[in-house]
Formats: sequence, C-alpha cells, structure tokens
Amino acid sequence: MNAASNLPLAVSIGDPAGIGPDVILKSWSTRGATGAPPFYVIADPDQLRARADEMKLDVSIRSCDADNATELFRDVLPVVPLATKFTTAIGSPDTRNAAGIIESIDRAVGDTMAGRAGAVVTAPIAKNPLYEAGFRYPGHTEYLAALAEKLTGQAVRPVMMLAGPKLRAVPVTIHIPLRNVFETLTTGLIVETCRIVHHDLAQHFGIAKPRLAIAGLNPHAGEGGALGHEDDDVVRPAVARLRDLGIDAYGPLPADTMFHDRARAGYDAAVCMYHDQALIPAKALGFDDSVNVTLGLPFIRTSPDHGTAFDLAGTSKALPESFIAALRLAAEMAEHSLRAKAA
Repeated sequence: MNAASNLPLAVSIGDPAGIGPDVILKSWSTRGATGAPPFYVIADPDQLRARADEMKLDVSIRSCDADNATELFRDVLPVVPLATKFTTAIGSPDTRNAAGIIESIDRAVGDTMAGRAGAVVTAPIAKNPLYEAGFRYPGHTEYLAALAEKLTGQAVRPVMMLAGPKLRAVPVTIHIPLRNVFETLTTGLIVETCRIVHHDLAQHFGIAKPRLAIAGLNPHAGEGGALGHEDDDVVRPAVARLRDLGIDAYGPLPADTMFHDRARAGYDAAVCMYHDQALIPAKALGFDDSVNVTLGLPFIRTSPDHGTAFDLAGTSKALPESFIAALRLAAEMAEHSLRAKAA
C-alpha cells in the first residue's frame, strides 16, 4: 500500500439539515460493494447518529482523530468531532449551524494542507443560511480559494470542472447572468483558465499531454462574423496563445457538435465559455456520477454534483452515487498527484 492510500479523505459535513449526512452514511454503508476509499467526516457525532437512526441505517459511529481514521474505517464510520453542536432538525436549514458548517470546511482544508488527509471532499452547503449568519463569500469555491490564499500567502484562481465518465467540462465564466458573459469573457481569462486546466489534468489526472477542445461563444462559433465577432476577436486569439505556450488546444468549435461520441474521443476536456454551455452536456451525459472538481487550488477538492435537497433529507431517497464518485475521484487524483511529485 502506497503513501496516498494510507491517507484518508477529509469530508466536510456541509449543511446538516440537507442530504449531506444521508449520502455520507449511505456511502460508508455500501463501502464494500462500491469500493469507496477510507474517509472521515468532520461533524457532530450526535447529529449523524440521529440521522442514521431516522434512516434506520446500522452505522457504527466513532469519534477519532484524522491520524487513526484509516484503520477504523473498515469497521466504523470515523468522525472527527466539531467544537460546535448542530441542531438536529431535518430539512430545515438553521443559521445556528453556520459556525459548525464553516468549521468543518476549515478543518478539512487544514488537515489536507498539513498532510493528515489526502484530499477534501465537501458535502453540499446552502448559501442563504450562511449569508444570514454573516458569510461573505459567493459560495463554496470562493471560500476555499480564500482559505488557500490565507494558508499559502499566494493568490489562487479556482477553476470549476465537472468530471464524469464520459466528459470533463470546464466553464470559463460561471455564476453570472448570461448578458454579462460578453463583457466578462476576455482572451486573458480563457488563457488563464486553460493553463490551470492543462496543469491539473497532468498533475492530478495523470494525462501526460492534455488535449483541450475550446468552444466558441456564439452559435456556429460566430459563422465567420455573421453571428458575432467575439469568436474571432476573443476566443481565437486565446487558442493561438495557448498553442504558442505548447498547450494542445484547438477551436473555437461550434458547441452543438462538440459533445457527441466521436467528438469527445478527440479531447480530454472541453473548455466552454459560460455555465450552461458546459454543465448541460456534462449533466446530460453523467447526471448521477459526475463530480464537481475545483482546479487551481493547492489541495485536491471534489464534491458531489448536487445540492442540499432539503426535501429529501432523512427520507432515504437521496442517491449516494455522486458522492461515492467524488470520493473515488479524490482518491485517484491524490494518487496521481503523488506520482507526479515523485517524478
């Protein structure tokens, strides 16, 4: 067993009123059948026990430290206790849980940066209860980037990737109104995003020479200017600059012909210009087993590609497949990263 497989994954609990606890408990319960790698949860043990009882799951939960989580994982679900206790209300987000939610994220990142864990896997959070408690970041990803900058003293540019068995897709612009994409998208932003994608595909995915397919912004990639000049004025110069840097990138490509089977065989990741251009094909091709990966961080972070689903919490209806996929991909990325550093 190598060094990476000795390190457990650090799981942040997310919003305890949502389905995060459900999919975590189910992932441990099915670990033998699914091959879920060893992990520990940074959570309130009493809240997790109450959820297991509600779901009638036979899960033995034991408080532990990160250092002995791997050896415990086969027989019990290891939980590193939070300093903060959660309310146990199911399906009802509560601002009183905000401190514990943030503490769980902080400690998962801290453990991973300190070498006690191989990667961070985050269960979903809900933004509004955190905002009401004073949270000042647009979302999970931005907060993780801020933590990384605080811990390293270096600027961080996080990049979102949806990674599934059939497609890896990256949006250059993410959570902004569609009408703002045209003013936000620049040649420099495309180049910076693609350089991070190229680096992390090699470092964390074991792809020696990543191939990037770059989508056009407009229908038919602008149709030579007939449907917009942005593809020729913004996207095409970015592709040329990337190729000058030695990155195997090509485009701009019409987005409506990029995602069929033969097209996907020609690249390792599709880089798209806006949120839905990337996420619609990614979710259509792998709704239950796609993983949200944050590239560009000094640690590995994955997350299931779903939200808190408060209406499903405690009902046993939430499917754990995406969370299990996030666990497995995080472990694989940690292995590739260690090999790349050794080489």
